[in-house]
Amino acid sequence: MSTLTIGAGPNTIFERFRKLNWGIITILCALAFVGVLMHFSVSSGAWTDMPLTHGMRFAIMLAVVTIAAMFLDARFWLAIAYPLYAGALLLLVGVELFGATRMGAQRWLDIGPLSIQPSELMKIGIVLALARYYHQLDARKTGTVLWVIPAFLMIAAPVALIMHQPDLGTSMLVLFAGIIVMFLGGLLWRIIAAGAIVAVGGAIFAYTSILHEYQRERVDVFLGITQDPLGAGYHVLQSKIAIGSAGLLGRGYLQGTQSQLDFLPEKHTDFIFTMIVEEFGLLGGAFVLALFGALMALTLQVAYKARSMFGKLAAAGVAATLACYVFINTAMVIGLVPVVGIPLPIISFGGTAMFTLMAGFAIVLSIDMHRDQHGARGWLW
Repeated sequence: MSTLTIGAGPNTIFERFRKLNWGIITILCALAFVGVLMHFSVSSGAWTDMPLTHGMRFAIMLAVVTIAAMFLDARFWLAIAYPLYAGALLLLVGVELFGATRMGAQRWLDIGPLSIQPSELMKIGIVLALARYYHQLDARKTGTVLWVIPAFLMIAAPVALIMHQPDLGTSMLVLFAGIIVMFLGGLLWRIIAAGAIVAVGGAIFAYTSILHEYQRERVDVFLGITQDPLGAGYHVLQSKIAIGSAGLLGRGYLQGTQSQLDFLPEKHTDFIFTMIVEEFGLLGGAFVLALFGALMALTLQVAYKARSMFGKLAAAGVAATLACYVFINTAMVIGLVPVVGIPLPIISFGGTAMFTLMAGFAIVLSIDMHRDQHGARGWLW
C-alpha cells in the first residue's frame, strides 16, 4: 500500500499541543542545557558567544520542530521523501563539481549568500527515502535480491560521494542508518551475512586505495600500528588522560585541567564528551548516556506504535541515526574507533548537526501525533 489514510487525530491547536510527545521534548531540552553548561565552561565562564549561541539556536529549532510536528503529518514526509533524497543527491554531485574547499575538504556548496553542506540533508533524505521504498514494497519482495538492489544503490551513491569529499564520519552515518532501515524493512540474514563479507573486503580496499593519508594515519593509531602521540594520536591521548583522571565525580565544574588548560583539542565539538566526564566524572558521563538511551527508547516507542510501515521505519531510522552519532562519538573519544569527526548530538557546538537531528525529531514527533494514519504494516507492529 503506497498511501496513508487518516484515523482519528487531534483537531484544535490546543489538542495538538497537548498531544506532543513531551517526554522526547524534555530530554532534548535537557541535552541542550548540558551543551550550554559545557560551552560556558569552554568559554571560561563567559555567557557570550558559544553558550548563548548554542542555547538560542536550540530554542529556535525547537520552536520550528514543535510547529512542524503539530501541523505536518506523515503524509507530508512521505510526499517529500524521494524529492528530498534526489535533491540532496544532486547537491552532492554539485559539491563534486563546484564545491568550496575548507579545512582540506570539499564539503560545502555556495549558493548565493547561502553555504550548505548537502551531506547533512542526506542523513534525513536516506531515512525517508528508504522508509517510503519499503512502505510501498510488497512484503513478499523485501527479502529477494532483485528488490534489495535499488535500496542498496540508494545508499551506495551518496556514501561514495561523501567519502570522496572526504568525510568518513558522515559517510558511515548514512551507511549505518540506511542498512538499519533495510534490516527493519525485511532484509534477510543471509543477505546481511553476504554484505558483511563484502564490507570487510571493501574496508581493506578503502584502507589501501581510497582513504586519504591523514585518515590512514588515524586508523594506524587506532590499530596500534603507529603511536604518534604528538600527531595523529594526540587527540585520543589527551582525551584518555582527561577521562582517566576524572574518577567517579570528576574534577568539578570549570576545573578540568586538560580542557581548561587547552590540552584537549576540539573540546567544544568532537571531544565535548571527554570534557563532560573530566568535570563531572563517571556519573556525569553515565547520566548523559542515560539521557540519550531514554531518547532512543522513546523514539523506538513511537516507531512501535505507528500504524504505517513508513511511520515505523522513518522513526526507527531517526533512532538509528541518533544511535550512530552517540556510539561513534563516545567510542572515538575513548579510542574504541578511529577519530572521524562526529559531534555529540544536541550537546556539541555547531548548527549543522543540530539541524539534522532536530529535523529528524520533527519527523518523529509528527509521526507520533498522527500515529493512527495507517497503511502497509511490518516488523515493528
